[in-house]
Amino acid sequence: MKSNREEKIVFNQPKTFDERKAAARILVERLHCTLPLAIDSMDGRAETIFAAWPERIYVLAPGGRVIYKGGMGPFGFHPEEAEKVLAGLAGKPSPAPAS
Repeated sequence: MKSNREEKIVFNQPKTFDERKAAARILVERLHCTLPLAIDSMDGRAETIFAAWPERIYVLAPGGRVIYKGGMGPFGFHPEEAEKVLAGLAGKPSPAPAS
């Protein structure tokens, strides 16, 4: 997408799992991500199971049960919805809507 090119978040398709991990590490560092991260296998098993192409947010409860399934990105991608679910899991009040 144009926004990815503008933000320089563009990578060649990884050919090895180590390349995939390196790309994930760059994104975690650049986006200051502090949540646990899972990296899909090279055969795309999680992408297939979760219908995650091109992007989708899931929130899993402890134990792995899906408690939030976001819409297909980029246009059905609403991180603020997942943020509310995560806040509830953490026992915090939901964030105020952006103005």
